[in-house]
Amino acid sequence: MLRSLYSGVSGMRGFQTKLDVIGNNIANVNTYGFKAGRVAFKDIMSQKISGVTAPTDTVGGVNAKQIGLGVTVGAIDTLHTPGSAQTTNKITDLRIDGDGFFLVSPTPDVNGQPLLTRAGNFDLDAQRRLVTADGMFVLNTTGAGVQLDEAVTAFSISQSGEIIAIGADGAATPTNQFIAVAKVTNPGGLEKIGGNLYRTTPNSNTEEIDPAASLANNPTTGTGAIVSGQLEMSNVDLTSEFTEMIIAQRGFQSNSRIITTSDEVLQEVVNLKR
Repeated sequence: MLRSLYSGVSGMRGFQTKLDVIGNNIANVNTYGFKAGRVAFKDIMSQKISGVTAPTDTVGGVNAKQIGLGVTVGAIDTLHTPGSAQTTNKITDLRIDGDGFFLVSPTPDVNGQPLLTRAGNFDLDAQRRLVTADGMFVLNTTGAGVQLDEAVTAFSISQSGEIIAIGADGAATPTNQFIAVAKVTNPGGLEKIGGNLYRTTPNSNTEEIDPAASLANNPTTGTGAIVSGQLEMSNVDLTSEFTEMIIAQRGFQSNSRIITTSDEVLQEVVNLKR
């Protein structure tokens, strides 16, 4: 009887975790570049009451008798599917049309591994450097922060991430400065650190990210093209999230009913002595 109690408790804990993930997804439904999470469950070890009996010429085989001991969280995955595009017509708003990530760093010259982001709501600071909303520096393919020359009065950004200077006469001049876009072998292995940022882990990529090899719109690496004037929205699907919320709520209620029923049966057992 105690097994059903503990199974119900494990189910309530699991669905509480699922509700936590769903709540975070819904809270970030309008967060630029946010990637939704999902919870996968797995059963806990089963208790064997009797083992398997092999068949013989005279007696048939008998299957094992096992009782499950509940459920636990098997994985919390991050779904790196693309979000919808929002057109802003702002030059420094960038969207990656592919699987790459922008490289950013707290310092103008990267020290160690750069951080990754899909949120491209960038801007120019007072020193004409391209920065994130939190003031982190957007890196180019040389590993330094993207910075515009003072002589540049207007510019555009190509699909390969190159800064194109536009003169007073309207002539376009390539600056040979490219915004770095890196490809990660296993995006699901990245660690979320807040602020729309990811940190690489030993399970996301086996080699360190090299900004010099992080060129956008590269068909060889599949980093994806940069689209200027657009932002990538969250990939959270509210219809799916609310459906999963109902399922998690019913699962939580069902497991709580298991605990209540087990308690009533135990109460009847205690009352046998009266």
